[in-house]
Amino acid sequence: MNKRKELYRGKAKSVYLTDDKDLLILHFRNDTSAFDGKKIEQLDKKGMVNNKFNAFIMEKLEAAGIPTHFKSILNDQESVVLALEMFPVECVVRNIAAGSICKRLGIEEGIDLDPPTFEFFLKDDARGDPMINEYHINSFGWAGPEHVVIMKELSFAVNNVLKALFREGNMLLVDYKLEFGLHNGEVVLGDEFTPDGCRLWDVDTREKLDKDRFRQDLGDVVESYQLVGKRLGLNIN
Repeated sequence: MNKRKELYRGKAKSVYLTDDKDLLILHFRNDTSAFDGKKIEQLDKKGMVNNKFNAFIMEKLEAAGIPTHFKSILNDQESVVLALEMFPVECVVRNIAAGSICKRLGIEEGIDLDPPTFEFFLKDDARGDPMINEYHINSFGWAGPEHVVIMKELSFAVNNVLKALFREGNMLLVDYKLEFGLHNGEVVLGDEFTPDGCRLWDVDTREKLDKDRFRQDLGDVVESYQLVGKRLGLNIN
């Protein structure tokens, strides 16, 4: 398999075509951004850490019966993934109130959400990824009604698997973002699962171990990501 031209360049990842139409290369860069790209920095080793962390999580989800696009690690910063027809929506599950939901609803950070909340957002950086609902998705054809049902089911299935996994590492899975696409008609988990796209807190101290360390200038961003991996039994150096 040979790497071809860049197909897509996001804020922290690039996607490359290959000579196999069914496979792409997902490249995790050292770029780190927040606030819709208004804050950007390069963090040494971040691409490598996220690539290996993502592979670990995707393999755990596959073992639990959740279909993902992940195939294999190619090198320190790249993985081979299935080519998906991506839905332009983000699925967000929240177990604890943090981030935008606190600002929008005037809720205190740290409140347990029982049951967890689920939200859809449109992938549109220029408009700040606005919140949408199932009616918008159906009316504008961003996904079919049957796809919406499956995306929600898979998002909560991921929650069941990863809440328990992170709890074993003495961490709370506060919230996370997922993206899905179609492969041969099947809804499949795409994109990534790393501390860039979720919130993780220490159970005892509620210390933030995710990208909020970058957003809030807390420092030791990559070191915290490595610590999360270590707590899960994954040594990322």
